[in-house]
Amino acid sequence: MPIGDAFLFSYFCVIVYFMIDTQAIFKIKTKSDFEKMALEVFKFQFRNNKVYRSFCDLINRDPSDVKTIKDIPFLPIQFFKTHNVLSSKESIEATFTSSGTTGSTTSKHYVTNLELYKHSFTEGFAHFYGNIEDYTILALLPSYLEREGSSLIYMVDNFIKQSHSANSGFYLNNLSELTSTLKKLDSIGKKILLIGVSFALLDLVESYKFNLKNTIIMETGGMKGRRKELIRAELHDKLKEGFGVETIHSEYGMTELLSQAYSKGEGAFNCPKWMRVLTRDTEDALSIQNYEQTGGINIIDLANINSCSFIATQDLGKVYKDGSFEIVGRFDNSDIRGCNLMVL
Repeated sequence: MPIGDAFLFSYFCVIVYFMIDTQAIFKIKTKSDFEKMALEVFKFQFRNNKVYRSFCDLINRDPSDVKTIKDIPFLPIQFFKTHNVLSSKESIEATFTSSGTTGSTTSKHYVTNLELYKHSFTEGFAHFYGNIEDYTILALLPSYLEREGSSLIYMVDNFIKQSHSANSGFYLNNLSELTSTLKKLDSIGKKILLIGVSFALLDLVESYKFNLKNTIIMETGGMKGRRKELIRAELHDKLKEGFGVETIHSEYGMTELLSQAYSKGEGAFNCPKWMRVLTRDTEDALSIQNYEQTGGINIIDLANINSCSFIATQDLGKVYKDGSFEIVGRFDNSDIRGCNLMVL
């Protein structure tokens, strides 16, 4: 690149740095809005994220080559295990870590703006379920409570506080108290969200029986070696029968993301406006597939402005024309981690 062009490119990227408005991320309404913002974020992160820039250089992908979101390079998620993935020079406010088996290397997501994370998960929940203040939040997440650095615990703890309900809270081994609270609140018509890791929800319905009318049951995946893995349909059938509900909801999130997708049943997930899922060819990691083809899950999470918004995960799935997606499994050579560990 000639010196003059290099100077202009550097100057342009500095301008992008100062023009990125994080609040604009949550004002996206159309597909065009999303694609425009995604391209701006790509240019910003190419300039300011050393790890991402090195990856782009390695695969010979330059901003001049990127015309649409399908041209954007997706950073393999494994980089969060081996590098500090940062696009910001601000001080780190929190470090979220993935769960893993003893001795395994865990992912680390360095967060420089916790308010951005709070905004993302609060607006994301409201988009699908309404105001969090309308709910009592009951959390059954023992495997996450028993370790430090869980982004899921941080999110749910904030949900509990935002609910302003004296009955909201975490439950570890006190299933009897949880059962009593859940049945009482459901019987008087309170809106309840019971969010739990899969094995703990199964433990609950095997010990107690329910016939709930006003409760959303939301599983976050994960057997954590506590139980035999189940396909999603089998898990949901057991939970529907045990809780006496028609559908089981699911949350799709991970340490490396600041946004979540939600399913209101049947394993079909939807993203908030600032998040999108694509699939890549399993034989050509740089090739984005068409709809309804099984491939590696690539995620654009624009809330990840200060780390990396373009991540190639180890999940396998399909994306549909309406933007919804499903997870059908994981790459055989991927590590087993805490979130969404089910064999689907």
